[in-house]
Amino acid sequence: MDRKVRVRFAPSPTGPLHIGGVRTALYNYLFAKKHGGDFLLRIEDTDQTRYVAGAEDYILESLKWSGLKFDEGVGVEGGECGPYRQSERNKLGIYKKYVDQLLEAGHAYYAFDTPDELEAMRERLKAEGGSSQQYDCTTRHSMKNAISLSAEEVKSRLASGAPYVVRVKIPRNEEIKFKDIIRGWVVVDSTNLDDKVLYKSDGMPTYHLANVVDDYLMKISHVIRGEEWLPSGPLHVLLYRFLGWEDVMPEFAHLPLLLKPDGNGKLSKRDGDRLGFPVFPIEWTSPEGEISNGYRESGYFPESFINMLAFLGWNPGTEQEIFSLEQLIQSFDLERVGKSGAKFDPEKTKWFNEQYLRAKSNEELAQLIKPILESEGIINIDKKVVESVCGLMKERATFLGDIYKNGSYFFTAPTLYDAETVKKKWKEDSPKIVAELITVFSNTEFKATVLEAAFKTYVEEKGIGFGLAMIAIRLAITGVGGGPSLFDIMEVIGKEESIKRLNAGIENIKNEITA
Repeated sequence: MDRKVRVRFAPSPTGPLHIGGVRTALYNYLFAKKHGGDFLLRIEDTDQTRYVAGAEDYILESLKWSGLKFDEGVGVEGGECGPYRQSERNKLGIYKKYVDQLLEAGHAYYAFDTPDELEAMRERLKAEGGSSQQYDCTTRHSMKNAISLSAEEVKSRLASGAPYVVRVKIPRNEEIKFKDIIRGWVVVDSTNLDDKVLYKSDGMPTYHLANVVDDYLMKISHVIRGEEWLPSGPLHVLLYRFLGWEDVMPEFAHLPLLLKPDGNGKLSKRDGDRLGFPVFPIEWTSPEGEISNGYRESGYFPESFINMLAFLGWNPGTEQEIFSLEQLIQSFDLERVGKSGAKFDPEKTKWFNEQYLRAKSNEELAQLIKPILESEGIINIDKKVVESVCGLMKERATFLGDIYKNGSYFFTAPTLYDAETVKKKWKEDSPKIVAELITVFSNTEFKATVLEAAFKTYVEEKGIGFGLAMIAIRLAITGVGGGPSLFDIMEVIGKEESIKRLNAGIENIKNEITA
């Protein structure tokens, strides 16, 4: 590459950050780090009407949890291209300078049309059967702007403080093209483009102007953004040309959409609510108090979340699916990002989390689960016991919380016994079998292998079914019909507790049956 790679993630603080936005940030990060470049965070807050309190902090916290660190930008000290909030940049007059340059060169013009006049224009074009109802090279001459009005009237309107916008003057019948790293050549006839607003009379630039100016001033080499911005590409290419920056125009890569799991269309919060999965990285509370769940609060590890996102649109060209962040950096290539939308699979997302959970050591899991145990009132428990529980339960868990949820019997004796299992599996002989096994286990070393051998000897000598005896003692000790090896469970909870539960189980299950 001829120049240093510099990319930016530039969200607007208009609400919570969708996982599609995190994926965009991730691909920018991976590309920058792969090529030894810089990763910037810019907050694009020029549209103050859509600003949502708390959204910027939410964006910063989401990216921090995801493990994506910025080299420059909001929340990072230093940086030669600051400030990195567009509202702050606007106060310095950065954008006005370039608006004036475009006006001076005739690439932009003042427009004074009122909202009612704009609506009337659209209705007129609609009634005439026009294919589009936009402000462009064919309609600008019939509107109130610096092209249709005299220079004296324009000057008078500006002097009187009349409301205005500055629109870009799109040339007629010109082929505009640029090469997209993912999609190849994009070619558009300029006649199909409208004269977008670049600047408003309140002194605020629109997205299009601020975006191009900032990318230029921040020396951005590659613009990696969502597919929804592809229609804006030709306008941005024109602005680079109009401002004399064609030789430093960044390369573009427009990422595919994230699609809903079922049917067609873009993944939305409604899909998550309907199908029961988050679409935001962390929990979001709206200004109205509505709470939306996040991946962090649902129990996902940030590493598994990032690994999952990387595969929504990109593939490494191998069978490997589990990648550390460093491995993703080494493997990532924009040319292996697909053009078509990536269908979101909530079950695959769970699978990724399972793989990361199972790969963690028992010691690490014991440390991570400590707050969950404490919230359940389980404190001062031997660390080695918790490590053993994690080792036995992690192959059966999707989330960290499942270790306790599905294995609470390791920490507290059951007070309820699974009714369906009791009904089907607790037989007339079960109390007698449990009582006899109490005697067997009382005289046995409490190691899983020894307990299992003693149990097998007992059922063989008595000539009773292995399953009948096993389910009886499992119910008495755990209260449920399934789980890891019962003898491993007994070794973990110890001899005294196991015998105590077996005795209590005979009476408790009898009472449940007769209740």
